[in-house]
Amino acid sequence: MAERPTETVHNRIAMLRTERRVSRREFAEALGVHYQTVGYLERGEYSPSLHLALKIAAFFEVPVEVVFSLEPFPRIGEDRASA
Repeated sequence: MAERPTETVHNRIAMLRTERRVSRREFAEALGVHYQTVGYLERGEYSPSLHLALKIAAFFEVPVEVVFSLEPFPRIGEDRASA
């Protein structure tokens, strides 16, 4: 039986939350989840349901693709370094 590839979903939740100065508890309350769930999401230990992913994007008022990706996000400043 063939091995399934790891289905990793990368996210920018921590960056967006920190940028907007929102605590994990405040963010969790706005989403209706436990604050520890936010930590699991930020560390990539838990992938959100589609419904939760859309709520997260709506909270930050950005398209879902800004928050989540199947490919790793480039590091901040990486685009300038390669130019």
